[in-house]
Amino acid sequence: MISVSVVLLLLGFFSSIQCQTYVLDDSVGLGRRFDGIGGLSGGGATSRLLVSYPEPQLSQILDLLFKPLFGASLHILKVEIGGDAQTTDGTESSHMHSATDENYERGYEWWLMVEAKKRNPNIKLYGLPWAFPAWVGQGTGDPYAYPNVTASYIVNWLLGAQKVYGLPIDYVGIWNERNYNTTYIKTLYEALNKNGLQNVKIVAADGNFLDISVDILADAALAEAVSIVGAHYPGTYSDVAAISTHKQLWASEDYSTYNDDVGAGCWARILNQNYVNGNMSSTISWNLIASYYNGLPFFQEGLMTAIEPWSGHYEVMGPVWISAHTTQFTEPGYNYLKIGSGAGHLISGGSYVTFISPDSKDFTIVIETMTHDHSICIRPSLPPYNVQPQSAKFQLKGSLANIKILNMWVSHLYYNGTPSQYFIKASPVQVSSTGTFTLNIGVDTVITLSTLTGQQKGSFSSIPSSEQFPSPYMDNFDGYPLFSEANYFADQAGVFEIISASDPQHKQALRQVVPTRPITWCNDPDQPITIIGNISWVDVLVGVDVLLEPNSTSAFVAARISAGGCGVGGASGIFFWISVQGTWELTSDIAGKVLLGSGSYNFLANQWYSLEIIVQGNTAQLEVDRHVVGSVQTDLSAGYVGLGAGGYYGVQFDNFYMEVL
Repeated sequence: MISVSVVLLLLGFFSSIQCQTYVLDDSVGLGRRFDGIGGLSGGGATSRLLVSYPEPQLSQILDLLFKPLFGASLHILKVEIGGDAQTTDGTESSHMHSATDENYERGYEWWLMVEAKKRNPNIKLYGLPWAFPAWVGQGTGDPYAYPNVTASYIVNWLLGAQKVYGLPIDYVGIWNERNYNTTYIKTLYEALNKNGLQNVKIVAADGNFLDISVDILADAALAEAVSIVGAHYPGTYSDVAAISTHKQLWASEDYSTYNDDVGAGCWARILNQNYVNGNMSSTISWNLIASYYNGLPFFQEGLMTAIEPWSGHYEVMGPVWISAHTTQFTEPGYNYLKIGSGAGHLISGGSYVTFISPDSKDFTIVIETMTHDHSICIRPSLPPYNVQPQSAKFQLKGSLANIKILNMWVSHLYYNGTPSQYFIKASPVQVSSTGTFTLNIGVDTVITLSTLTGQQKGSFSSIPSSEQFPSPYMDNFDGYPLFSEANYFADQAGVFEIISASDPQHKQALRQVVPTRPITWCNDPDQPITIIGNISWVDVLVGVDVLLEPNSTSAFVAARISAGGCGVGGASGIFFWISVQGTWELTSDIAGKVLLGSGSYNFLANQWYSLEIIVQGNTAQLEVDRHVVGSVQTDLSAGYVGLGAGGYYGVQFDNFYMEVL
């Protein structure tokens, strides 16, 4: 509770501030159609650990993200169309590793979309590729070299979603943050129409606003093909060319900021000001949920955090409740009021936007007063500005003039050690007989006023405590669905799927399945690798059974892997290699070039070998089939453990075990 003396002090402070009047009026016409607030799973593998969560925590997390009138209550789920390549925090499996291979049981984005639809049947779905299997470019490394092939590949994904999972995809993109090709965009548009996918709208081009907008203005066929102009991290501004296209404008990827209170402030500011400054009608957060290992790029830059499936622990962060200030009071298809008659900047800093339902019966205003230093996003840079406490008078006109009472929800963000207060239901605001009401608004505050009811700050009583990764840990890969990922493994190059092992004694195994280095988004290494565990691990024992398939050359088990993500190709570590050339090697790099030790061993294809590496202090001991083959000195410090192959070919792994020593 706030004390009486503090209230009187605040009233005295605000009484000295001149009150500015803001008119909210739909009779002068409506602003842009509101398309919704969303989250992005992928780009890449940002939801990787989520799928391994136990119940009931898994359902709780999904409710907090997608359930209407409960948590973030998102309107849009954007997912990566997996391309078998590293796309920031890991790889995501393609539905077609080769031209003759089509499988819709791979990957977890299907599952996530199904779960989102269960909770909100009206949620919009959006797919975008970051990378492509090599066969799409027919050896050129260019997905646009054969536009019909690439369009068919994307259409297959869309049809698979619809036929296998009953998921109608609403939007599809071109190639994330890479050059677009206007011929391909028009080819994709034609392919959508020919395959009965006319309802799938093209978003282009997930880069900047200017380039694609200029091309749209110059090309009538391209203008027909593109429904939405989407840009990434626009800094709340679009440009004249984009507005001149008369297309809906989206921040189709934004936020990407550590999800503490400053991250929440960033999200609050851009959700409002993307419309106020840039006429954008949708903002999508990268990422949906930070569910990838600490030490990978952009750690904890999701709306909430879930990085411990082994314990079930998760964290509901401020951006969830900042989302709720808009999402729990709106739906796609609402309209903004026009800038100047329902949206704009507050005179002493901050912004306001107004939403109205299609039948003009429901009305919501969202106000934010985030200060500069408390709302800095990771990108782009934020020019200086000032925000001061202020008194604001709102005048309701048009169909809003008859409103007598507004429900109010408030978030107060603090940066002085006091815990922030998120999404608190406050006393309703009474509207005067003349259609006015006045608010005294402090800094770093978010306020929602609405005619709507039924909102809630959803919660669950028992979130498990945080725990370290279990040690010892073992997995024989039995019991998983075929084509799925093994728990806790995070692929960083290539894709590792559960298969029926070639040797029945091994039942199921984990296999590297990508046949050729993909058309990449990062600079992927030539060696597929999957990691597991903790980047701070030093002394560990790691063992696994390995089978080199007839077309393969080498495989490895590794410890102290220093990095993942787009930089995995440059990671240091202790890599224990076996080769059908009759050698074992220990290297400090994934490329196998920095040799620490080597020896002879008659390794054969199509035969299982048990490998073990024991790393303690500066010594790495290597074993094959329980026999020590070498002991090597190393000064490498700490990192994940992992498995991998010497190239893009089939290698099988089974009976994995590890222990922190």
